[in-house]
Amino acid sequence: RKSVKKGFDFTLMVAGESGLGKSTLVNSLFLTDLYKDRKLLNAEERITQTVEITKHTVDIEEKGVKLKLTIVDTPGFGDAVNNTECWKSVADYIDQQFEQYFRDESGLNRKNIQDNRVHCCLYFISPFGHGLRPLDVEFMKALHEKVNIVPVLAKADTLTPSEVKKKKIKIREEIEQYGIKIYQFPDCDSDEDEEFKQQDLELKESIPFAVIGSNTVVEAKGKRVRGRLYPWGIVEVENSAHCDFVKLRNMLVRTHMQDLKDVTRETHYENYRAQCIQSMTRMVVKERNRNKLTRESGTDFPIPVVPGVTDSETEKLIREKDEEVQHELESHQHQHGHSHKCEHSSEQYVCSNTQAGSETHSERTMEDEAL
Repeated sequence: RKSVKKGFDFTLMVAGESGLGKSTLVNSLFLTDLYKDRKLLNAEERITQTVEITKHTVDIEEKGVKLKLTIVDTPGFGDAVNNTECWKSVADYIDQQFEQYFRDESGLNRKNIQDNRVHCCLYFISPFGHGLRPLDVEFMKALHEKVNIVPVLAKADTLTPSEVKKKKIKIREEIEQYGIKIYQFPDCDSDEDEEFKQQDLELKESIPFAVIGSNTVVEAKGKRVRGRLYPWGIVEVENSAHCDFVKLRNMLVRTHMQDLKDVTRETHYENYRAQCIQSMTRMVVKERNRNKLTRESGTDFPIPVVPGVTDSETEKLIREKDEEVQHELESHQHQHGHSHKCEHSSEQYVCSNTQAGSETHSERTMEDEAL
């Protein structure tokens, strides 16, 4: 009841080249109009366009449950002549959200942390062509360890049912072949009923979801439905026989939202957090070793850290240095035939000589004596 009263936060990223119906699908999924002020660029303007990251926040209420939805869009992705590393700004954005959360979590006031981590990325695959393109493969491989990727086959009404089936099998095979880790639906518990198990199986076989988006209401068989009107008939967006739109919406909003958030928190964010802590620990160890070397050699200037030298090697270097200084000191004493007894104080070394009496050497280091 507390969770329902408080409401839920969910951040959804949509990625894919322009013209695949991303905006239309988002508006269809959540019955909103997020892109009314959008300005479409012409071909010449898109040549030099870089990938932007835009955020839209909308509050949705379904059956008394409040949902604060953040849509992260990536206009310009895959549109340029040269698309080398065009996914980098998307990966950087995801890392920035992890970093912000890590800072907030490590701060003093941790009660009201704003969670802007990306919980799911819908990646739109073009229905034209054979399977995945190189850009699709590179994008998913660059992001699959940072975010839950859910592949979507865009504009599925351009394909016949048999073509959709073949394309889905081909895309699934290529995802496995290239070692891409897309979001895995959790397995059913053995005590679940048969109907739920069947739904879960259908959901797994629907990957990538073949979707159609539409914001217009048309009349079909005496009923008003959201769909697309063609000369040969009507495609209904919310008809499971026509596309996977309903399955995708139910998966995102009803059945798997919490699991998407859990995987983001327990896997992707934990990996990022572990890397941060490891790098911080390495820096502390390096600094500590540097200070130790400076202190033991009696020099005031910082000693550069040798790249690729491990902690054990550093200790060995320190021991060798100590032995060298000790050896020099002993040979020096032997040559002069003196027996020095050194009493160390914080500001000076007082050395008593058995033959010549006592002599005070102010601020003399061991290395001076060795020389």
